[in-house]
Amino acid sequence: MYSRDVAEHFVNPRNVGTIENADGFGKASGGIRCPEDMAYVWIRVDDDRIVEITHKTLGCPVAIAASSMTCVMAENKTLEEAEGITQVLVIEALGGVPEAKADSIVAVEALRQAIADYRERGGQRSGGEV
Repeated sequence: MYSRDVAEHFVNPRNVGTIENADGFGKASGGIRCPEDMAYVWIRVDDDRIVEITHKTLGCPVAIAASSMTCVMAENKTLEEAEGITQVLVIEALGGVPEAKADSIVAVEALRQAIADYRERGGQRSGGEV
């Protein structure tokens, strides 16, 4: 049912955790089909580049795997490059997901929220507590 990459990122998710005094924090929940999925994303930014990114994700295997992959894809990217990460790109990087589970890819929006949070505060540190 799931690709090898989805299974790998679900069983061994990357970048799990929080960043104390993060530069940006975002959260997002699933859509109509997967409202119980939730992702929290923390970023540390240096010279307009994401130098550290972590997540905590609640939900199905696709939600967890997609959050892991989103973080892998965003790490060491400029903010502008990270904003270019889409659900479609995450799905492709994971080798596909069942169509009914696309709503579970919530970390992309949480990443955008974290970047927006960073920009709104002009680089001031955030707690981003869950």
